[in-house]
Amino acid sequence: MNQLRQAQQPDEPEGRVYAPHSIEELREVIAAAVSEETPLAVEGTGSKSGLGRPVQAGATLSTRSLSGVTLYEPDELVLSAKSGTPIAEIEAMVDEAGQRLEFEPIDYGPLHGRERGLGTLGGVIACNLAGPRRLKQGAARDHILGVQAVSGRAEAFKSGGRVVKNVTGYDLSKGLAGSYGTLAVMSDITIKVLPKAEAETTLILRGLSDEEASAAMAQATGSPAEVSGAAHLPALVAQRVFDGALGGEPATAIRLDGFGPSVEARVTHLAKALEKRGKIEHLHGNESKALWRDIKDVTPFADGTDRPVWRISVAPTAGHDLVMGLRRHAAIDAFYDWQGGLVWMRMEGGEPEAELVRAGVKQIGGGHATLVRASEQVRAATEVFQPQPKALAGLSRRLKEQFDPVGVLNPGRMG
Repeated sequence: MNQLRQAQQPDEPEGRVYAPHSIEELREVIAAAVSEETPLAVEGTGSKSGLGRPVQAGATLSTRSLSGVTLYEPDELVLSAKSGTPIAEIEAMVDEAGQRLEFEPIDYGPLHGRERGLGTLGGVIACNLAGPRRLKQGAARDHILGVQAVSGRAEAFKSGGRVVKNVTGYDLSKGLAGSYGTLAVMSDITIKVLPKAEAETTLILRGLSDEEASAAMAQATGSPAEVSGAAHLPALVAQRVFDGALGGEPATAIRLDGFGPSVEARVTHLAKALEKRGKIEHLHGNESKALWRDIKDVTPFADGTDRPVWRISVAPTAGHDLVMGLRRHAAIDAFYDWQGGLVWMRMEGGEPEAELVRAGVKQIGGGHATLVRASEQVRAATEVFQPQPKALAGLSRRLKEQFDPVGVLNPGRMG
C-alpha cells in the first residue's frame, strides 16, 4: 500500500489516506488491505461519516481523486461519472442542459454541521439517498444504469450498461445502493437523467393538525394531479424553513411540476378539491424549489448540535400516529415527507431512546428507523440501523461474506 499515492488529511495528520486515481489503483489498494488484513474506512469527502456506526479502520480509502464526468449524452438521458465526482457539479451540469436527477438526492452536510455541496455521486448511491420526489420517481437505486467497482476480495467487476434499456446486472447495481461501502467500492457510475420541469408550484395548506395533514396529503396523492412532493411541517418546524417566511403556523406542502399549462390546470383542480380543508397559499418557481430543498436536506434540524435525529419509514397514514404515541414518553420534534411515510424526528432530551422508537414503530405495524445523527459515542453504543429479521440478516451476512470475506471495507459501519 505504501507504494501508492498517499494524501494526508489535515484532521488526520497521523492517518494513512489512500486516494487512487483509477480503478486499477483502487484494486491495488484493496488487494494490499486484504493481504495485510488492514480495515479501510471508505469515503469521498467525509460528508456522510456521521451516518452509520463509527468505522474501526487502520487506514482511509478516499475516492476524491476518482472524479469527473466521463460521459454525458442529454439526448440519450444518460450520464456517467467517477464515484468521487461532487454531486453538486453533476446537478449544475445537467441543469444547464435542461435536465435533472429525478431522485432529488439529499445533502446531509448541513445536518452534520458541514457546508452544502460536499457530497459525491458515489456517496449518494452507496447510501441510496433520495429526496421528496421519491414519492413519485423512486429511490436512488432505481436510477442506476451501471457501475464499475472493486469488491472486498479486490476483484474488479462491472454491472449494467450505459443505455436506459440495458438491465444486464441491474440487481447487482441495486444491491450496492444502500450498502454504505461495505460490499464494494464503486469507481464509475452510470445513471439516467430526465428533463427538468418547465414549471413548479407548491400548494400550502395552513393550520392543519398532523392527522388532518395526513388526510389532505392522501387525498392529493390519490388524485389525478400527479403530485411530486407531499410534506407536513408542524408549527415549530415551519418557522425553520424557507428563511422563516412560512411563519409559525403549520404548513402542509403539496408540489406539482411539469409542463407549464399542465401544472396550471392541475393546480387549479387540486386547489378546488382541497379548499374545504383550509386556507391555501401558493409558491411558484424558485420559491417552491427553496422550500423543498430545505425539506429535502432536513434543514429544520440542521442546528449545529448532535442531538439525535431519526429517519423513520412507515406506512404513509401511520406517521402521525407514531409521533403522537412517542410524544407520550419523550420530548421530540418531528416533520413529515413522502405523504407522511417518512418521519424526520429529533430527540430533544439528547438521548436516542432507540428501544422506545423501535417499539413505537412496531406498534403501528412496522417500518424502518435509522439514527442519522448522533455523537460518535452514542452511535457506537446504539443499533443505528433497523434490526433485520433473522432470515434477512442471514442473507446479508452471506452477501458480505461473498463480497468482503476478510471484512476490510467499512467494518462495523452497519452494525
